[in-house]
Amino acid sequence: MTPGQLIRPVATTRMMRTAHAARTLMKANTVLPERPDRLPRALLATATYGTGMLGAVAASVARYPQATAIVSPTHSITYRELWTGSAAVAGAMAADAGIGSDSRIGILCRNSPTFVIALLAGARLGADLVFLNTGHGPEQLSDTIRGESLDFVLYDSEFADALGGRPGLDSEAIAAIVSDPAQRRSLPRPKKASRLVVLTSGTTGRPKGAARGSDGQSADGALALLDRIPLRARDSMVVPAPFFHAWGLANLMIGLGLSSTIITSPDFDAAATLDFVAQHRARTLAVVPTMLARICALPPERLAAADVDSLQIIAASGSAMPGRLAREVLDRFGPVLYNIYGSTEVAAATIATPADLRKAPTTAGRPAAGVRVEILDAEGVRVTDSTVGRVFVGSGARFDGYTDGGTKEAIDGLLSSGDRGHFDESGRLFIDGREDDMIVSGGENVYPREVEELLNHHKDIHEAIVVGVADPNFGQALKAFVVCRPGTTLDTDEVKKYVTARLARFKVPRTIEFLDDLPRTATGKVLRRELV
Repeated sequence: MTPGQLIRPVATTRMMRTAHAARTLMKANTVLPERPDRLPRALLATATYGTGMLGAVAASVARYPQATAIVSPTHSITYRELWTGSAAVAGAMAADAGIGSDSRIGILCRNSPTFVIALLAGARLGADLVFLNTGHGPEQLSDTIRGESLDFVLYDSEFADALGGRPGLDSEAIAAIVSDPAQRRSLPRPKKASRLVVLTSGTTGRPKGAARGSDGQSADGALALLDRIPLRARDSMVVPAPFFHAWGLANLMIGLGLSSTIITSPDFDAAATLDFVAQHRARTLAVVPTMLARICALPPERLAAADVDSLQIIAASGSAMPGRLAREVLDRFGPVLYNIYGSTEVAAATIATPADLRKAPTTAGRPAAGVRVEILDAEGVRVTDSTVGRVFVGSGARFDGYTDGGTKEAIDGLLSSGDRGHFDESGRLFIDGREDDMIVSGGENVYPREVEELLNHHKDIHEAIVVGVADPNFGQALKAFVVCRPGTTLDTDEVKKYVTARLARFKVPRTIEFLDDLPRTATGKVLRRELV
């Protein structure tokens, strides 16, 4: 085969991918009927600000300046107000604090218009943006602010004690700048696109900062979701998932790029979320699985009274989706559930559609567009059958590395997700557990996920987590933490008999502890280390 024969297929493949991406974007952005001048204005804005996050928002501002962009319980803001307000805050930071493209800005805000103004203000200066976890305490926040070497912090007033002497603007000062006509100014395109730093879900110590660009990488990540999930321009989206988290931030950025109206709240409330959907006739709900579980746990009469017929998409990510929960959501809300598997580092890897979840409720889905997912064995060789191995992911949306200089293990251009999993005969991915969660008990390898799935199907169990604890005879033994459904009780023998009848004896938890609730991070992940 000649070099020319090699080049032509590669070039053809790239052209096909480009054409497919163009069709995906056109389909998502089509609004009928639409005034003929809107789309050309949006294209001009993109030409000015680029195809990344900032260009996508600029296009929405040019296309629908008077449309409502963000709605919160206290106030709302239009696209034009977002743009002018972010320019004012950016100008104030540059003039008063010397903040620019070489600076690192922390954003410590709950979900609100203030968060979005802070995000865009930093992006309009080209600064690195570090999203701080509002669920952390003052001491951990102060440690993270120091560790990430932040030059400036934009924050909700309640978090003032966490700044540790760093300069910044609180939410009241931001609001004053935004409302002051004297602060309005035009800004040129920044010299470079901002890097976005999302903190990993650390359960002890300081979480790592995972960095990626806000230009081509953000576009690749958006395309991967838009190809499989039918998000459309001018949708109303309810997004209770935290904006500081990779999943909430992804939905915020995609929504802004699609000129959507994004309805959110500083704190999650299951009943209020359903009310938001009904009030705004929302087409999309973006959540983490724990939020879905709390919605489904509402009293039956409350669920029955909720007018959610407008919902066509419930998109969930951020932690494992229990099979029972997937079935319950599909039964209650219809074929609208999409389960997205990925991580802060590898971005979206696979997407399970409603059809996938109906056939296999525990699946993580199939590889997203433009994403390569492989199962590798201990030697790094690709597994071609349904054998469980290490999950590796490759995509244009992968992170650049941790801010401390580290990165994830890479093999053949693929990054480790840190999970173990397998594909079934239909090409659907299943996650068997975290690599470091595997329990070796009496020489047998046990993945907690299998035991947890079984326990979570018990009619009297609300949720359960299985961990490994030291055992003098077996090295490790399984311990289950069980939360019973309201109004029910179980004892240790009942739980053990339930598992014994359905799984091998070495998978039966030796001890059971009953809890009222499981400890979780702000994004809903169970803090397993607190249970060991």
